[in-house]
Amino acid sequence: MPRYLTEKDIADFRAELCRVATERFARFGYEGVTMRQLAEALGCSPKTPYRYFKDKADILATVRAQAFAAFADALEKAAASTDDAALRARRVGAAYMRFAETNPHGYRIMFEIEQPIEDDHPELGPAVKRAMLLITRQSEEMATAGLLAVDPRLFGWAMWAATHGVVMLQQSGMLKSGPGYKEISEFIGAVMLKGASSRPDNKKKGRKDG
Repeated sequence: MPRYLTEKDIADFRAELCRVATERFARFGYEGVTMRQLAEALGCSPKTPYRYFKDKADILATVRAQAFAAFADALEKAAASTDDAALRARRVGAAYMRFAETNPHGYRIMFEIEQPIEDDHPELGPAVKRAMLLITRQSEEMATAGLLAVDPRLFGWAMWAATHGVVMLQQSGMLKSGPGYKEISEFIGAVMLKGASSRPDNKKKGRKDG
């Protein structure tokens, strides 16, 4: 007689499958992982994972959604810690770096796996949009506070691109002989904010046209 699975049994198996899949996707990439390999790692029949997920793509979408949700949680907590727009942006940036450092597998799955983000996935689509809005919202709030004199949307995306670049250098070990990633990220933020907060002035002091 087959054993009846409780809701907890199902949740526990799904969680363990996602944990194993997260690690393997991050290490071997999407094409380097099979459903059979995941089943072997879990010590179950090759057919068992299909009882919980439609296919490998469904597993990847789920673990991506979980990573983006945890990422958004960390950024939201940092954003809620102060009402000062500039300080809030710095704290969100620091939370971003901490998440990437403490969740390297999850971060790689979020951004590095060469598979499209499924906007129609019930968990992944909302989680990705929530994280994206949290990142770019900081520049909108700085613009409202009068701290930016440039397109806040472009500033937000530029800061995100720069931060992601620092994370990739850190994760690849390229910063071991150079300045630390915290020092680099703080320098980038300070330089970009300084440039973005100065309004263009065509007339420089002490200089006349002609």
